[in-house]
Amino acid sequence: MTLNDWIGTILTVVVFFLMIWAYFYALRPKNRDELESRRHIPFDEDEQ
Repeated sequence: MTLNDWIGTILTVVVFFLMIWAYFYALRPKNRDELESRRHIPFDEDEQ
């Protein structure tokens, strides 16, 4: 395998585990209140 193959393989594995972590973080019941409070941040114009 060439260096590009190794870089692609490692990058794919890293992104895969980051996605698993992101789904786990977003769907964990413990984080629900925190994420719900941040839900409307893009639509709040008063805090600029």
